[in-house]
Amino acid sequence: QVQLVESGGGLVQAGGSLRLSCAASGRTFSSYGMGWFRQAPGKEREFVAAINWSGGTTYYADSVKGRFTISRDNAKNTVYLQMNSLKPEDTAVYYCAAHGYRGISYDPSNYGSWAQGTQVTVSS
Repeated sequence: QVQLVESGGGLVQAGGSLRLSCAASGRTFSSYGMGWFRQAPGKEREFVAAINWSGGTTYYADSVKGRFTISRDNAKNTVYLQMNSLKPEDTAVYYCAAHGYRGISYDPSNYGSWAQGTQVTVSS
């Protein structure tokens, strides 16, 4: 399994932007498909975005499509989530995760490695 460490969360006003980063350990980062999930208080964890091993294929939840962008830099063993036009309903703990396939998955049960989570709070 790969070890994941997130950074970049915080407090932002509605309409603002944040970029989350997720750094992975190990030399096989490019073998993993990556995803971002979030969990708001009292709600289940939900899919946000996913990216395949090369970065050539991405997939987004409808709620973030057009506002969030997932990307990766395999040379830096890092995946990013650029979040623009943030809304109060985007407030949640955000998690990056890795699965052992090179493709795309929106199912959290397919992901075997998870980061610790980072809080994103959007004020109105």
